[in-house]
Amino acid sequence: MASDLGDGRAAFDRGAWGEAFERLSAADGQDALAADDLERLATAAVLTGRRAESEAAWERAHHEWTRQGDVARSAACAFWLAFRLLNLGEIPRGGGWVERAQRQLDESGLECVEHGYLRYCIGLRCVLEGDAAGAHAAFAQASKIGARYGSTELITLARVGEGRCLIYLGEVVEGVTLLDEAVVSVNAREISPIAVGDVYCTVIDGCSELFDVRRATDWTALLDDWCESQPPELVLYRGECLVHRAEILRLRGHWLDALEEATRVPARLAEPAGPVVLANAHYLIGEVHRVRGAFDEAEAAYREASLYGRDPQPGLAQLRLAQGQRDAAAAAIRRALDQSEDPVSRARLLPPYVEIALAGSDFDEARIAADGLGQIADELGSPYLRACAAQATGAVRLADGDERGALVALRQAADAWRDLEAPFELASTRTSLALACRAMGDEDGATLEFDAARTTFERLGAKPSLARLDELSGQPTSRPDGLTPREIEVLGLVAAGETNRGIATKLVISERTVDSHVRSIFMKVGVSTRAAATAYAYERGIV
Repeated sequence: MASDLGDGRAAFDRGAWGEAFERLSAADGQDALAADDLERLATAAVLTGRRAESEAAWERAHHEWTRQGDVARSAACAFWLAFRLLNLGEIPRGGGWVERAQRQLDESGLECVEHGYLRYCIGLRCVLEGDAAGAHAAFAQASKIGARYGSTELITLARVGEGRCLIYLGEVVEGVTLLDEAVVSVNAREISPIAVGDVYCTVIDGCSELFDVRRATDWTALLDDWCESQPPELVLYRGECLVHRAEILRLRGHWLDALEEATRVPARLAEPAGPVVLANAHYLIGEVHRVRGAFDEAEAAYREASLYGRDPQPGLAQLRLAQGQRDAAAAAIRRALDQSEDPVSRARLLPPYVEIALAGSDFDEARIAADGLGQIADELGSPYLRACAAQATGAVRLADGDERGALVALRQAADAWRDLEAPFELASTRTSLALACRAMGDEDGATLEFDAARTTFERLGAKPSLARLDELSGQPTSRPDGLTPREIEVLGLVAAGETNRGIATKLVISERTVDSHVRSIFMKVGVSTRAAATAYAYERGIV
């Protein structure tokens, strides 16, 4: 046992979580571990995705510290149990451990930092139950206790909770300030690994709720760096990291990479897999398939998201619109909007609501929705939402016959999408700009906007948008399945039997770029092998 125990402790100290778990488990099998080693075992277990083993170890450590009369350490173990259970949505069990630990502390009369950790759990429980005001009060108490005892970890966790609650309560600037402050402590590596991942994910979720793309991008990069700095066996938080990274890739127009990241999520999640993360991953997969025109795959992904507890709107409604089912799309988006009361949820639904309403000639409904979206964008101060609102306003004005007003709003939207580096949204806006230019008799301006939009849609592989562009512009593309000129060139070389390395040499580009082109070609033409791509090239006369 001595060797396993010593090796397990050493592995734990250097962050080799998988090795620490195996060695400490082996030592425990030979002779029951002491309470502090059980805590190490529990931590290693949770970080490597072994939920049952971590809960068992925390419970044993809790009981052992209780037996020894160390009430503070016993309460600390109860906190980590409750922390994980509450984050997994198991409110009764998590709350039970909090109440048990609080009773022990109260009966002992001991004043210690663990009181603050338990207040944090009470705040977390209030959040899950929808009581933002009560949660804020509990987090504020936890933060004060953390400051009294000099606990950076508790202060950081509590301030993240306070920040999220302030955002829920409408005090956005103050809330974001607390989130920024918390990230400073995380970057300084002043807290434990379990808390590090939780803080990153909670902060990123917070900025996602605010449609704060800049912060989401920066903080996702930090979470990614932290995950990569950990050993490969770290499972906890990697799934969340992949989803956040995929969302940024989707916005930036790297759709194939976003799909690849999102489809990796189930294999990188802690066991049992977190339903919220899986739901978000499937929804994101559905979104990418939808805009690429893979409607069957999109519908399957939305259904998977629904199975894991996420409402597949507005994506499913937008899919129905793309399929020509306007009535179904309108009914679905209205139902979702009727059930959404908070501004953040409504803000996600209003842009597609405007699009669907205009498609059904419900101009009054579209105008009301666009105005509501503009109000929410101003309240939240979100550049992303302001871009959405300007685009929606421009579309409504264009439908009303106010071409000059439409041009002003759409130019604002286009500038905002450029700043946000969102190529698909920019191209969609430029399509509307082309229509506004044409309505004012500026055919040259319309052609320029149509051409710019077409180039982007072709690069992205946005088949439905390309088809609509062809219909609107009256200039259908002769390129098969939206392949770009470069992709046609690469496909011809594939059909000629060239390897990726050979293609890279001939075209004077990197082999990685060639690989990206080949994957894009496969997606666009619906094949999975080079042989099938070669057959496609011959059928279309590309070679």
